[in-house]
Amino acid sequence: MDLMTNEAEDIIDHHEMILLLKTRIEKILKYYRPVMNGEIYLSGQDICEILHISKRTLQQYRDDKILPFIQIGGKIIFKQSDILTALEQNYVSNKASN
Repeated sequence: MDLMTNEAEDIIDHHEMILLLKTRIEKILKYYRPVMNGEIYLSGQDICEILHISKRTLQQYRDDKILPFIQIGGKIIFKQSDILTALEQNYVSNKASN
């Protein structure tokens, strides 16, 4: 019977695999958004990170009715499809018109 220590190659390989799996699971959990009725809902923080804007800018977009939102109690969420639609509607092409 062989004695297995923390320095054994098999143990080191298994430890590295566990760390890799842990990292992947943490990444999945960080970016996972549950789907409700076919729609993904995002928080204000998610929107700020995606659009690279501040919370104040997001507030201004809500006030100016640029981005539609849902408010339930004190919580504000956004439909992912509404954000994509708003981006498409405000798209400005650099192509010269003929």
